[in-house]
Amino acid sequence: MSPSATTTLVLPGAIAVIMCSLGLTLTAADFRRVLVAPRGVAVGMANLAVLSPLLALAVAEVFGLPPALAVGVVLLGASPGGMMANLLTHLSRGDTALSVTMTAVSSVASVVTIPLFLGIASAHFGADDIGDPSTVGVVARVFAITIVPVALGMELRRRWPERVAAAYPWARRASLTLFALVVLGAVVSEQDTVRDRLAELAGAMVALNLAAMGLSFLAARATRLNDRQATAISLELGVHNSALAIAIGASLSDEVAIPAAVYSTFMLFTGGTFAWFMARRNTPLDIPAAAALKSTA
Repeated sequence: MSPSATTTLVLPGAIAVIMCSLGLTLTAADFRRVLVAPRGVAVGMANLAVLSPLLALAVAEVFGLPPALAVGVVLLGASPGGMMANLLTHLSRGDTALSVTMTAVSSVASVVTIPLFLGIASAHFGADDIGDPSTVGVVARVFAITIVPVALGMELRRRWPERVAAAYPWARRASLTLFALVVLGAVVSEQDTVRDRLAELAGAMVALNLAAMGLSFLAARATRLNDRQATAISLELGVHNSALAIAIGASLSDEVAIPAAVYSTFMLFTGGTFAWFMARRNTPLDIPAAAALKSTA
């Protein structure tokens, strides 16, 4: 199968399946948590919706990347977190309920944040040859492969909660495996371009990853969130839904998809190392947190 078919057909379909499995973990209570426990969600979303894309914009500028690659870096920074961030938060004894809520809210918000920052980056870097980054087209793609499948998963859980609860452990393992496979497949399908651009992008991607995790952790602690909440926020910014960024980027230009492909080759190593370190530092899950985690499963 050609690279274009992999990134424009297979990858979006796989993301839709993954997002549906995320929806199986969600209820309306996860969105109400924005009102019930607003500080943690507000700080996390400010980091995701503002700090992350602006950091990406700054990194692309500092490293002097070509226009299409610079837009791809900003697209990655504007992309939401994903299920892998939720899993690493759980393993690190972070606030998993907060992580799941941020993933849900940021996935919905990506209908606005991705087109917004794509437009800003395209104009700023003068990327005139990346295809049509029109708001309508990008919004339609993001909506189709995020909002619709998440809503479907939530509806399945609402209608058949016992069946979904029984099937979810299998569905989670399958979706995480699928995530790894589709990202690997996208990287392999673009391996020539990734290899050619690796030296040019490696420093920028490492800088973005470490800056996003480090600054978001400090911002969370500065606003008096505890270590478990700061861990969740940091991992949400460090482990993006890179598959979504690759799919949206590839719909514009192969070059725009490359930064997310490069980023995905190491983000789990840095995120996993951070999760291992925080698991030794964070206190064990208390009873309310354990109950919240169980409710998402």
